[in-house]
Amino acid sequence: MTTATSLDGQLLVPGDKDYDDVRAVWNAMADRRPRMIIRCASVADVVTAVRTARELDLEIGVRCGGHGALGLAVPEDGLMIDLSPMGGVRVDPAQRRAWVQGGALLGALDDASQRYGLATTAGNVSHTGVGGLTLGGGMGWLARQHGLACDNVVSFEMVTAEGEVVRASRTENPDLFWGLRGGGGNFGVVTEFEFRLHPVGTQALVAEYQYRLDDALPVLRGWRDLNAEAPRQATFTASIGGDGLVTAGFVWVGDPREGRKLVPAMRSLGRPVTESVSEPSYLELQRRDDVTGGHAFRRYSKGHYLRRFPDEAIEAFLRRGTENGRGDNLPNVGLQAHGGAIADVPDEDSAFSHRGTLFEFSTGTRWTDPGEDEARMAGARRCAAALDPFASGVYVNMLGDEGVEGIRRAYPPAKLARLTALKNAYDPGNVFHLNQNIRPSVSPGPID
Repeated sequence: MTTATSLDGQLLVPGDKDYDDVRAVWNAMADRRPRMIIRCASVADVVTAVRTARELDLEIGVRCGGHGALGLAVPEDGLMIDLSPMGGVRVDPAQRRAWVQGGALLGALDDASQRYGLATTAGNVSHTGVGGLTLGGGMGWLARQHGLACDNVVSFEMVTAEGEVVRASRTENPDLFWGLRGGGGNFGVVTEFEFRLHPVGTQALVAEYQYRLDDALPVLRGWRDLNAEAPRQATFTASIGGDGLVTAGFVWVGDPREGRKLVPAMRSLGRPVTESVSEPSYLELQRRDDVTGGHAFRRYSKGHYLRRFPDEAIEAFLRRGTENGRGDNLPNVGLQAHGGAIADVPDEDSAFSHRGTLFEFSTGTRWTDPGEDEARMAGARRCAAALDPFASGVYVNMLGDEGVEGIRRAYPPAKLARLTALKNAYDPGNVFHLNQNIRPSVSPGPID
């Protein structure tokens, strides 16, 4: 039995001073009470936590940034492994490498690497955990130039379901290395990532143009066509928010003067209500969505990968699951371009799938009143369903409550079979099942 004195970190149980703060995660709908929380300060603590959970037959939840849509990091009456005390990042600018502990946030990785004008692909909200983002794939503003976050991992250190510490790279446990790059948290607790860094400088450019809904169809047609010829430094984006205005534009990482060469073409697409062309630093770019992506809200989201975006899909995007794109409590929707270096990586190179994606579509909603839960979630589902005819898979990090069907959308059959074999080898008892679960074939595991 674990005691506080046997840990480098901290053991929390209900009633302890910090217990409620530590169990709170990004999605306020997840309000569960673990039997114990082990705040791990070392790899040895993670080993102790896994073995303790096995001895006591407790479900394991693993928290890094706590951004998982379902809040599965917090197991009801289980053992929560809180990695957040393990948040260190070490950078070697000569080797262009970063060693990142399993509980680090994206902001810590960016801060440490940008001191040298370096970076690797990371997501768009700085308080997201490096671990969850990377294990699912890891989309970000650098992905079209340098690949996904998982494409830039050189090695992993992981604690297995048996409480053993293993390493994975292209030469050491290569099958596990393959599976950890896109297979989620199914195989163990990753305690360290080694990343390849790139000399990207410290500058960026953001160009955004807002249009009335009734004027947006031809604009998005032109925006789609511009994206097809865009340099890899540009990531085209489009969205509709609570104000009903349609935003189209791009994010550029690199010399802003080069990015501005795209501005005339964007301006020629239509007459915007507002326009903004700004030159944030890369660190400012990485934090610009921190407030809208903040904690303490109830949240629900759905997503699709789109290999094509015909006019009919644009119309469905603009309507947001309604007849005319108007109504109360409509979800936000967004598009982010893929391609470039993402598609350069052979599909068989990693568990991450759907590298031929053109755009990632997402729809999400946030609120505070529990009485709105059903209406808000239904609206997001209707909106996502309208894009179903154009979908060709889904990002595993965007999955919510889809269960087995979601896993089948995230991974083609051949990859799912290989992931299942890997699960059989590393976690045949499905100890790590509070995730987008890949069930072992040698054990039935929990039922959805």
